[in-house]
Amino acid sequence: MKGVLFASVSIVALTLGARSLLRERQPSRPASDLSRARVKTWNSPPLGAASRSRPHGSAGESVDVAEVTRNFLLFFIVPLWACVGIADWLCHRATSIETTTGAKESIIHLLMLLEMGMPVLMGLFLEITSPVIALMIASFFLHEATALWDVSYAVSRREVPPIEQHVHSFLELLPLLAVSFIVVLHWPRFRALFVRNSHDPGPAFRLKEKPLPPSYSISVLASMTLLEGLPYLEELWRCLRASGFRLVPPAGRGERSTAAARA
Repeated sequence: MKGVLFASVSIVALTLGARSLLRERQPSRPASDLSRARVKTWNSPPLGAASRSRPHGSAGESVDVAEVTRNFLLFFIVPLWACVGIADWLCHRATSIETTTGAKESIIHLLMLLEMGMPVLMGLFLEITSPVIALMIASFFLHEATALWDVSYAVSRREVPPIEQHVHSFLELLPLLAVSFIVVLHWPRFRALFVRNSHDPGPAFRLKEKPLPPSYSISVLASMTLLEGLPYLEELWRCLRASGFRLVPPAGRGERSTAAARA
């Protein structure tokens, strides 16, 4: 049942992402119009002369690789990330986290949500500068360390079934993909972290000059709240209530629940 549910969520995310990507594609124009057309960008820095060249597809249609990459990040990676988060919450519920690892593991989940929520908010509202990219990378590595702590604690008190392990692999890979796409789209800013005499003009942290569409930002914030924040807060409340507001349930109770799950 969990496998079917997870597959369904993934299919929905793939469908929505593909639909959004197709909707964003521009209709082909004559060559004379293309020379006068301005490529739609959402706060992307100059990518260099080589990056501004627009390779042609098999049918002669011009393609903006940066725009396709950006849309793939915004309309596929981010929605899929939210869907996998709710799948992980369902796995915790199915293994009776409230009687095994308890509120301690739930607090670790909320900590990981905060660690990845900060880069998402920066990407939505701030210019992608070198310090912003550095913070995103640092947040990713901090999230990975917390994820290792989470799994190490979870396996000591409850069964972690294969489907949940598979969900965890998505939760580790998708943030890496998101940060990698941002680095590729803003390569000069990333390079400035390592090359002397290379720096960003203006303040390190500033609002976007060309904000993302309000409808997109609102959709991401709503999905983070409904599919991530509220479910994990409910999980924390459920764990605290089941254990008498202790961080960890009594050892005997957790061992019996784990033995029953393995049986």
